[in-house]
Amino acid sequence: MPHSGKNTDDWPVEACFAAVMETASLSEVELSEYCRQRGLYPEQIKQWKADCMAAMQGSKVSAAELKRQRSADQKKIRALEKELRRKDKALAETAALLVMRKKLNALYGLEEEDD
Repeated sequence: MPHSGKNTDDWPVEACFAAVMETASLSEVELSEYCRQRGLYPEQIKQWKADCMAAMQGSKVSAAELKRQRSADQKKIRALEKELRRKDKALAETAALLVMRKKLNALYGLEEEDD
């Protein structure tokens, strides 16, 4: 825990979170004593607690957004794979027709046409 001489705005997030955890079960009187010992104000602890709660809510929202995005990505991947299979089949068919055309031309002794 940083010392009381240090500006609390410079505290690392871990230290702020630790202070919130340490004070979670304290009464108002105990919280005031804790803050005096560390050069804090009870309002700072309450603000840090609110920030922690907001971060947790944000992570839940982010998780839901990630799940929605993943579902949309999977749907798009399936559509792209379907289109790729269709194009592969069309390419294979075109290649087969070209080979048959060359064989037919060779069989009848026709010259190749320039396309």
